[in-house]
Amino acid sequence: MSSARQELLRLLASKSFRLGEFKLSSGGTSDYYIDCRTTTLDARGSQLTGRVFLDEIQQRGWRPQAIGGLTMGADPVVVAVAVTSGEIHGFLVRKADKQHGTGQRIEGFRGKSARVVIVDDVCTTGASTVQAIETAREFGFEIVGAMCLVEREEANGRAAVERAAAPAPFISIFTAADVRREYLGMKDLPPVFAAVATCELCGRPAVTNVPRDRCEVHKT
Repeated sequence: MSSARQELLRLLASKSFRLGEFKLSSGGTSDYYIDCRTTTLDARGSQLTGRVFLDEIQQRGWRPQAIGGLTMGADPVVVAVAVTSGEIHGFLVRKADKQHGTGQRIEGFRGKSARVVIVDDVCTTGASTVQAIETAREFGFEIVGAMCLVEREEANGRAAVERAAAPAPFISIFTAADVRREYLGMKDLPPVFAAVATCELCGRPAVTNVPRDRCEVHKT
């Protein structure tokens, strides 16, 4: 695993992963939740996201002109890749037609017949990725690949995206199991002092940032 990829996994585990009881958008429940935007909108997380996605795209030889996805999970991923590459443009897919102005569903890059990659942050049912794929194809883009940052490996999400993207492949950077393992491994590390931070639970001064910013009361 590359150093950027490993660092991104560590950031996802420390910033985005939570254990507990959560209701999912699919209607089901889970003992964990992954909020990728706390990583993809982090300053360092954005840099790593752009680097890791771009490396994967280049290794697969897709040569896209643009990268895009359904707002808003895809937004920070799209911007990170566009900025990192300096040559791959970005576009965003609205969840519904714009009701004013030009009424367009695709915002940003709009080159007809262009080779594009569809991205998302988390794939559970795959519904948002599928919606982006279908809208992009209706507009006239050629889909050369689909990617997500974290795949939950449940609710038949992979199968749904693969059907929609075919013949283009669907790639996940990490699985939820990858992030969980990293999170649990980090819990065994010795405390690291957080010089300028507050506890994420109560706002008191933090005394550790492993696996997250915690005060003396909440550090275990």
